[in-house]
Amino acid sequence: MVGGVWHDFDYARLELLKLLAEHDEFRVRVQPDYEDTSSFEPGAAFPAEVLVTYTCDVRPSERAQRALRDWVGRGGRWVALHATSSALDQSPDGWVAPRTMPLFVDTLGSQFIAHPPIAPYTVRNVAPDHWLVAGVEPFDATDELYLNEYPDRSALVPLLVTDYRGDARGFAESDWNDGDPEHLVMYLRPLGDGGVLYNTLGHCRSHYDMVPMKPYYPNVDRCSWELPVFHEILRRSLRWARGLDA
Repeated sequence: MVGGVWHDFDYARLELLKLLAEHDEFRVRVQPDYEDTSSFEPGAAFPAEVLVTYTCDVRPSERAQRALRDWVGRGGRWVALHATSSALDQSPDGWVAPRTMPLFVDTLGSQFIAHPPIAPYTVRNVAPDHWLVAGVEPFDATDELYLNEYPDRSALVPLLVTDYRGDARGFAESDWNDGDPEHLVMYLRPLGDGGVLYNTLGHCRSHYDMVPMKPYYPNVDRCSWELPVFHEILRRSLRWARGLDA
């Protein structure tokens, strides 16, 4: 599921399809949002077993939120990437994250609130014994550092983290100088018989992805997509989605 705003979704879609194509048994359906829930319903003719999302400001209806949560609870495995957790509205104080998708956010495990300007930051492995990140040494990512809100952080299994205190200019909730400096970069969210694996890395943007706010964006951002370790983590994530444990 790939779609939304402010990102190079064509690039992300192609890169994800390349990774999915490494699994001969996968048969992939691509859609831009959550509203066609036919594959998530009990008794579906072509039931979904795996969901991979790279979206931004795609807000599922209440019906779609419920279908998605029930599907995960019955055993579905959801690999969520980057801006999947984001919904943003403009306000006089900057971009604000509306708390209007509580079931979706609780299923995913977090909601995006803000990020500082793109700059290098160090990602640390806090679960070295978990096969999803075993052997992953600390690495620097030049990416959007997601500052998220967690409905129940104790329900999450942290895998990769980073530390940040400072400002996130341009966002209504811009002051991140207090509180816990550790922010989750990648985590597992068990739910019923299934679960969610969320990785906040992977920003990408090309020249025309900010239209109509900007007719031409000067940079081509590939961020963590340029890192071999990111691709290795994505490959492991897809193996997790298949139900493998190594």
